[in-house]
Amino acid sequence: MTGVAETVVARLRAAGCVFAEEEAALLLEAAGPGRALDDLVARRVVGEPLEQVLGWAEFCGMRFVVEPGVFVPRRRTELLVREAAALVAPGSVVLDLCCGTGAVGAAVAAAVGGVQLHAADVDPAAVRCARRNAAGAVYEGDLYAALPDLLRGRVDVLVANAPYVPTDAIALMPPEARDHEARAALDGGVDGLDVQRRVTAGAPDWLAPGGSLLIETSRRQAPETLAAFTRAGLTARVAEDEELAGTVVVGTLVP
Repeated sequence: MTGVAETVVARLRAAGCVFAEEEAALLLEAAGPGRALDDLVARRVVGEPLEQVLGWAEFCGMRFVVEPGVFVPRRRTELLVREAAALVAPGSVVLDLCCGTGAVGAAVAAAVGGVQLHAADVDPAAVRCARRNAAGAVYEGDLYAALPDLLRGRVDVLVANAPYVPTDAIALMPPEARDHEARAALDGGVDGLDVQRRVTAGAPDWLAPGGSLLIETSRRQAPETLAAFTRAGLTARVAEDEELAGTVVVGTLVP
């Protein structure tokens, strides 16, 4: 390890970074022309998410552009991708709502190939990232209001990592999330399920017959998420992965 690398590791360690060596290597790699190492390290030391400092996040074995302030895809969301990919075939219309960086939809498309990918988010910065990351069309706006009418009744698989943190619980989140990611990407209302309910209630109008809706949630919230699916007329189940700490509700619009 060079003297520069040792200095970076020491600064990161002092700031409480658990994986200081690994982060230092990534920051050194990122510090190319025009990207001063000191500036990158300083941003990380004050608590900015590593992914936003680097400008990319790794998810499902792929790299996705992440701008400052944009929600960073989590590893647990790989369960959402896995469950969705199992329902997708070449030619399927896939819609990624609350898409953030567009990582979920892009990962599903990469896993299957030949899908018609659409995505939408209310945050302009997220939309910019998604347009760089996703191979399909990306729309800006509030849930279904952002979509072109031609998608109505044609979506085969709708995935949504909608915000599901209860408003009062945001203050308990790690500073990396609560201070550096858009509140709209985190805040799910009093019980955390406000946006999920809106996504679920509107889904039948946009799903094709036999189409599926998949929403990430928490284990604690899963019964209420499942109930919302049932109210919308979907036949639903809960999928869990303990290793990923992921929970997804999967529902189908029965013809």
